[in-house]
Amino acid sequence: MGLSAIAGWIGRIIYGLCLLAAGGGLAWGGIQLLSLGGSLYYLPAGLAALATGAAVLFGRWRLAGWLYFGLLAVTLVWSLMEAGLNGWALMPRLVSPFVLGLPLLVLALLRGEKGQRRAGLGVVAAAVVLVATVWISSGFQATEARTGEAVAVAQSSRDWLHFGNSLGGNFHSSLSQVDHSNVGKLKVAWQRNFAHEPVRPVSQMQTVPLRVGERLFACNSFGQVFALDAVSGDVLWEYDSDPDFSGLAVIKCRGVAYHALPEESGTCSQRIYGTSVGGKLTALDAETGKLCPGFGQDGQVDLTRGLKQPNTGYYWLSSAPTVADGKLIIGGGVADGQMVGEPSGVIRAFDAVTGRLAWAWDLGNPGVYGEPAEGEFYTSGTPNAWGPISADEELGLAYVPTGNSTPDYWAGHRTAESNTYGSSIVALDLATGEPRWHFQTTHYDIWDYDIASQPVLIDLRKDGRVIPAVVVNTKRGQVYVLDRRSGKPVYPIEEKPAPQAGAVEKLSPTQPWSTALPDLGASNLTEAKMWGVTALDQLWCRIKFREARYDGTLTPLSERYAIVDPGYTGGVNWGSFSYDPDRQLAFGLSNRFVNRVRLVPRSDPLASKYKAGSANDQSGLVPQEGTPYAADIKPFMSPVGVPCQQPPHGLISAIDLATGKLVWERPLGTARDLGPMMTPSRLPFTIGTITFGGTMTTAGGLVFVGGSQDHSFRAFDGETGKMLFEADLPGNSNTRPMTFKSDKDGRQYIVVASDAPMSDGKIHETITAFALPAG
Repeated sequence: MGLSAIAGWIGRIIYGLCLLAAGGGLAWGGIQLLSLGGSLYYLPAGLAALATGAAVLFGRWRLAGWLYFGLLAVTLVWSLMEAGLNGWALMPRLVSPFVLGLPLLVLALLRGEKGQRRAGLGVVAAAVVLVATVWISSGFQATEARTGEAVAVAQSSRDWLHFGNSLGGNFHSSLSQVDHSNVGKLKVAWQRNFAHEPVRPVSQMQTVPLRVGERLFACNSFGQVFALDAVSGDVLWEYDSDPDFSGLAVIKCRGVAYHALPEESGTCSQRIYGTSVGGKLTALDAETGKLCPGFGQDGQVDLTRGLKQPNTGYYWLSSAPTVADGKLIIGGGVADGQMVGEPSGVIRAFDAVTGRLAWAWDLGNPGVYGEPAEGEFYTSGTPNAWGPISADEELGLAYVPTGNSTPDYWAGHRTAESNTYGSSIVALDLATGEPRWHFQTTHYDIWDYDIASQPVLIDLRKDGRVIPAVVVNTKRGQVYVLDRRSGKPVYPIEEKPAPQAGAVEKLSPTQPWSTALPDLGASNLTEAKMWGVTALDQLWCRIKFREARYDGTLTPLSERYAIVDPGYTGGVNWGSFSYDPDRQLAFGLSNRFVNRVRLVPRSDPLASKYKAGSANDQSGLVPQEGTPYAADIKPFMSPVGVPCQQPPHGLISAIDLATGKLVWERPLGTARDLGPMMTPSRLPFTIGTITFGGTMTTAGGLVFVGGSQDHSFRAFDGETGKMLFEADLPGNSNTRPMTFKSDKDGRQYIVVASDAPMSDGKIHETITAFALPAG
């Protein structure tokens, strides 16, 4: 036997074994799926692959070819019946069987009889159609024309003085130098990189810079605050709070706050306020970056004062303070899922000049708005507010988005007050901290549906009236529009029956649904919507879906895995909406990404392995000490690390708030930097990645956004959703853009932060500014 014959024999054995392995996996998985009431396809498909493998091993290539071509034909028909012409949904059903059959296809085309050659050509034609389908379906998901003219409203300044530009968090600028006609000409004006030695927590650059005069003020995830020249990006000063990262799993900083003291000049007459992950509120001179000695103790206020912390790292801050009515309004984050009685969710306001406590809303002490006496504490375990807070100084109200009493996935220990105010928008009196009204978005929340989004304050022109409204975005994907004076609905809200079957505690019988506005959350899953890279990991996802309880959104939790839809990323996460007041259009990012959650009883040895630690990471098994159950929380991913539900996983949407109608919606992000086992696929197709961060709008009719997981920054036509600009960033931009116009060179700049790849043993974070070419 010659070498070529030996090589051919070895190749035949290896290929036959590959077919047997694939067939065995499909057949065994098919049996499991059938036993759960699932698809009939996989068992016979596995048997056909086993027969093909056996034919190859015995050298019966002609029989193997016909068997496999028959399998491909059946697979094609079944796939089209289940997935239609959705290219991404077809991919795991068709690509892996096609690739596995390539040797048989090549043999058929080169050496097969006439019938097999025709069959092979048919397979090639089907593959070409599949690729074309993926390409065509990777653009818009839905869009419709919109008529009507924009109505001019009051113009804002060239600066960006608050986290959301306005105290109402609308992330809109009246600047229009960059518009539809020239946005495609944007170039990088400057890029500033910040490098740090790696530490245990995972860092994420989420800052939204402020612009005051010709300076930008921002923070990085490590708590450093800095001033940059707005035109060159040069660092003018930097302040390092040297925070303690002990016990923290993730660190981030979304921004700083600015305040000018009325009728004062000189040192600290203009101030930058920063919060550190370690719980410090700092006042800095905007000119020099030095601490303001008259604020708190030597320029700092200890925010852990009055908080009972069972472990280090249980209280942290990521959002910028809100400056309103001469006060700094502060919430805070707490460790998820650790134990009953974590640090209080107290909302506090401090005098912007002195740092003295102005008031504290402590849910467990109604009517008491001062600091606890020495040796006493704010009420532990009350709902917190880690997202950005909005304010209306005219109405004298702060709008606070709350979370839940920890832990998240059991509520039997919560007080009546916590169950009343959890997962709510709460309007607090700016002068006293007294609650004026509240609206709850999820009753008796056991799904981690805390409100992460900043409430967006708008003046809505509707039915011949101007209504002062607040738009509340939620992880559930429900969008509520309320009169911000009273909390009464502007659009209908209906209490609908909620699933109850299988619950291990008494849940709310109904939940509030915003019936006249688009649902930006629930995926309405079925087994056919399970996904993967190959037929095998898609089969695994189908089995796990069938094994779990899924009664749609708000499925009760139990000792059996439940599909939580949407998962804890939303729906709409902290990125909220931007709002174009001229056109009354709201733009936001949302996710279609679910979790698999089960409760683990204390009697289970698995629960005893996990003790309350000091981390703010909520993935995996969390102990929930003080309740009857630990919780096993997993993103629903296939064994190769891709989502188990078919794309899109992230979208950008435009809603007309004057009518409540969806204007356009499209997947955001390509598969370029995503892939199995965290390996970039380099595929240029739009897939709709999971999104973090949010949008910004301008009077130029544009919507700017990062947010996707493909290192890209984009601009869209606000009216139609057409993409007009795209640029690469050093890494993912998990934040929101801002814009300003320089008095130095007269150019409008669009600025966005992003992460960057680790190099030289350091973590890199970047701020990038785009502008039209000078001249």
